[in-house]
Amino acid sequence: MKITICNNPSELGIEAARLTALKLNAAIEKRGEARIVLATGSSQFETLSQLLKEKIDWSKVDIFHLDEYIGLPLNHKASFRKYLYERFINHITCRKFFSIDTEGDIDKLIKMLTKEIISFPVDLGMIGIGENGHIAFNDPPADFGTKESYIVVNLDERCRMQQVGEGWFTKLEEVPEQAVSMTVWQIMQCKTIISAVPHSVKSEAVRNTLINGLTNSVPATMLKHHTDLNLFLDRNSASGFMSF
Repeated sequence: MKITICNNPSELGIEAARLTALKLNAAIEKRGEARIVLATGSSQFETLSQLLKEKIDWSKVDIFHLDEYIGLPLNHKASFRKYLYERFINHITCRKFFSIDTEGDIDKLIKMLTKEIISFPVDLGMIGIGENGHIAFNDPPADFGTKESYIVVNLDERCRMQQVGEGWFTKLEEVPEQAVSMTVWQIMQCKTIISAVPHSVKSEAVRNTLINGLTNSVPATMLKHHTDLNLFLDRNSASGFMSF
């Protein structure tokens, strides 16, 4: 695990995007293509914005994302597909974006996504850490045992309140209770993981991730067992375990 502590979210975004571009370009140079998983949420604003400024041949890149609510239309402001289309996908020409379209048959959707993501290794996963320590929508106690690629998950109250706190919903009752999420196991199959985690609201989760051993009550502790984990923090998110 390599930890980089930046002064602020903007600096963090630059550094995380720079490493992401380096890894993707290396994959493209080696075999002519690359595959990436993108995270969403307010913590990823700066990183995704900076990634658009990097020189990457996106026409050779397949893009997956981590999760999507069940029962939330694409045009809702909290939709992660809407987030990615507006903030990233519509600004590039990627080879393929594998969208988690939860309006239809969920079992059929999961089978399709699974077939696609296991067809070839994923070079890089951009994986955030939630306020409750989740990765993707794998809330505690996360399922560390499944070898499925995507599953239907129940969202805990703290996870749902985070969405309210970030302004995606006005009250808890509006937040869906279920989502389709990439599993912890599938996340760990990425060759490289880049985890961009700014802001003081993440300091507790960062501290719990770093001081605890492997535990599904803090799902992000699994990331520490990856062979190429790159954790990017700012001074606020690092404040739970460091003094400045």
